Amino acid sequence: MNTTRRSAIRATGLTKAFGDKVVLNGIDLDIPEGSIFALLGPNGAGKTTMVRILSTLIRADAGEAIVAGHDVVGDADRVRAAIGVTGQFSAVERLLTGRENLLLMADLFHIERAKGRKRADELLERFDLVSAAEKTPDTYSGGMRRRLDLAMTLMGDPRIVFLDEPTAGLDPRSRFTVWQIVRDLVASGVTIFLTTQYLEEADHLADRIAVLDNGRIVAEGTSAELKRLVPGGHIRLQFADAADLEAAAGSLAGVTKDSQTLALQVPSDGSTRSIRGMLDELDRAGVEVNSLSIHTPDLDDVFLALTGRPTSSTAIKDPAS
Repeated sequence: MNTTRRSAIRATGLTKAFGDKVVLNGIDLDIPEGSIFALLGPNGAGKTTMVRILSTLIRADAGEAIVAGHDVVGDADRVRAAIGVTGQFSAVERLLTGRENLLLMADLFHIERAKGRKRADELLERFDLVSAAEKTPDTYSGGMRRRLDLAMTLMGDPRIVFLDEPTAGLDPRSRFTVWQIVRDLVASGVTIFLTTQYLEEADHLADRIAVLDNGRIVAEGTSAELKRLVPGGHIRLQFADAADLEAAAGSLAGVTKDSQTLALQVPSDGSTRSIRGMLDELDRAGVEVNSLSIHTPDLDDVFLALTGRPTSSTAIKDPAS
C-alpha cells in the first residue's frame, strides 16, 4: 500500500467469468496517482477484461473498483469523465482529417467550440501532427495513427489513461515515440494503466508491474523486485592479476572462476545489500576488484518462471481477453 500518494485506481476482490471460464478471480490492485502500472499476462489471461471493468465498459461479477475516487458501477459517469482509453486497435475515423477527428472528440466531450479548436491545435503540435492535420488517417503511417489515437484520448484532459496494447504492430522508432509521450504524460501528473505485449516496454516504463495468470495476480512489484524472484542472477568480478582472483575465489562461496579472463561469477540477487556484503568480504581478505558488473534475469525469465510459459520474441499477445 502506498502511503505517500493517493490511489488513482483501487480494486478489491474483482471477479469476472464468461460462462464457465473464470477470467478474473479475486483481483486486488492499488495504483498511486502519477505512476505507470503495467499488467502482463499470457494469452487469454484477462488483461483487456480488467481494462474494460475499470473503464466502466463491462461490470465485474463480484468485487469493488474505485477509479479517480469514484465507484465504477455507482459513479460510472464520473469515472468516464476522469479517464481516457486507448484500445488495441485505432479508433480514428478514416473519413475525417486528423483535425476533424480531434474536433469530433471535442464535441463528444461537450467542449465549447473555440476551446475545442484551441485544444486540437495544442494536441496536433504536441504529437507532431501539424503537417498532417488536414489529411485523412489513410495517408498516415502506423505510428502517426497511433499518435492521433492518443491525442484523441487526451482531448478531454483525463487524469487516468488506460493504454491497452498501445504499441502493438508499431516499428521500434514509433514505439519509442509513444514511450516518450507516456513519460511526458506521467510527468504532468497523469496516471497510466498499461497492458502490453512487449516485456521490454513494461521494463522501461512501469513503476510497478503485475503478472496475471489463471485469473490471479501471481506477482507484483518493481521490475527489479520481480527479477530478483528468479534464480540465475550474478555479479561478475574482474581482477587485475591471478593472485587477487585466487584470493577472491577462496573468500566467496559458490563462485565460478574464469582464469583466462581473471573473472569470477558470484551468485547474487543484485541487491545493494548483497553487493555491499560481498565487497566487505573481499576488503577483509585484502582483495582489490578491478571492475564489477551486475547481471540479473530479465522479464522474459520472470514471465517463464511465474507462468510456466515462454514469451514469443519477448511478446505476449492477448487479443481476445
